Amino acid sequence: MTDTLRTLLDAALSSEADPGDIAALPLPATMRAAVVRKDEVGMFDGMTSDEKDPRKSLHVDEVAVPELGPNEVLIAPMASALNFNTVWTSIFEPLSTFGFLERYGRESALAKRHDLDYHIVGSDAAGVVVRVGPGVTRWRPGDRVTVHCNSVDLEGPEGHDDSMIDTRQRIWGFETNFGAMAQLSLVKANQLMPMPTHLTWEEAASLSLTLATSYRMLVSANGARMKQGDVVLVWGATGGLGGFATQLVRNGGGIPVCVVGGAEKVALLRSLGVEHVIDRKAEGYAFWSDDATPVPQPSEWRRFGKRIRELTGGEDPDIVFEHPGRQTFGASVFVVKRGGTVVTCASTSGYSHEYDNRYLWMHLKRIVGSHFANYKEAWEANRLVDRGMIHPILTQTYPLDAVADAAHAIHTNAHTGKLGVLVNARSEGLGVADPEKRQRYAGDLEAWRRLT
Repeated sequence: MTDTLRTLLDAALSSEADPGDIAALPLPATMRAAVVRKDEVGMFDGMTSDEKDPRKSLHVDEVAVPELGPNEVLIAPMASALNFNTVWTSIFEPLSTFGFLERYGRESALAKRHDLDYHIVGSDAAGVVVRVGPGVTRWRPGDRVTVHCNSVDLEGPEGHDDSMIDTRQRIWGFETNFGAMAQLSLVKANQLMPMPTHLTWEEAASLSLTLATSYRMLVSANGARMKQGDVVLVWGATGGLGGFATQLVRNGGGIPVCVVGGAEKVALLRSLGVEHVIDRKAEGYAFWSDDATPVPQPSEWRRFGKRIRELTGGEDPDIVFEHPGRQTFGASVFVVKRGGTVVTCASTSGYSHEYDNRYLWMHLKRIVGSHFANYKEAWEANRLVDRGMIHPILTQTYPLDAVADAAHAIHTNAHTGKLGVLVNARSEGLGVADPEKRQRYAGDLEAWRRLT
């Protein structure tokens, strides 16, 4: 870290520093950042997804500090976290994210900043404000913030009911440049939220993308509108999305039926008070044949549905929380109750889904597509964390130099919960502003951290 950046950070993190004094300090010309490079886009051509290795394509380079524009904020991320979108960026799949940056760059001279020969990744952050651009009035240098990843200007009419519908909505750090895994990062002012005061930098950074996504899917009027007593089937219930979904279902008076792979994960969920857990690995569900041309296996859908009813006293799920995609989607459509909802936000096992449409139309089921969250939804999810009602599921933290190893762990599913990345923070465990409040929630924080 340069002396210029260290001086800036020390001032921004000081409780005695004046915002004007912080803003008057110089910015460094360059910074360290985790990037993919445009000239390496073809490096995995001809390989299967499993063969592509993020450790070969994700680098930590010295790059220029971005220029600050109107209604924008420059933050110093103290920590970030990994999501599947960083894996997709690093293996250039399903397509290179440089196409997103090129299209964005054609919109305006200001947007042209994003169209570079490198892409700074990262869609989660907790950090401190160091600069605000013209028009920013709500935030000041020295504010401790978390960042949600919905990047949108709202210049057009489409997004004013729901910013996720805006035709120029983008995911920060995935469809924009200057993401979280850099010593300085560029965000829009309407991406910022107050950092929960009892959390460390890495805990706060691990929340927003997966938590806000889960909140919209389950709780919001834009998602499944979960109500008290709803039976909710949660795939991957110890992962980043599923872990938050499980907490939201329990907090909202729902009944989670959690699907995991492995006896240790079953034991962990039961230790957290989750009653209904299905070990997919132990019960051997094969929703697809193993032939050269795989086909769905409806008999396995029926066996799975029977198992759910055994756990719930004969009830089918009101809601299925779907994100694995191809491997599970047919089963999800089959097992959800008549009039129930399958809500989906991803397809981590494949984008082409196959299901029996008779069970959808004849039983009046619904499929709801959901993508991240709008500012209000992200803010409400963050509020639940600050009030100690939702807890981080951070299980491991890597230094910035090892971000490629973290991406590889996610790509190979060798992880549980969320994986954090220290960016500017010198070590884990820093950033807690309210130790007394943290002590009140210490038991719950430790319980959810056990998803290792």
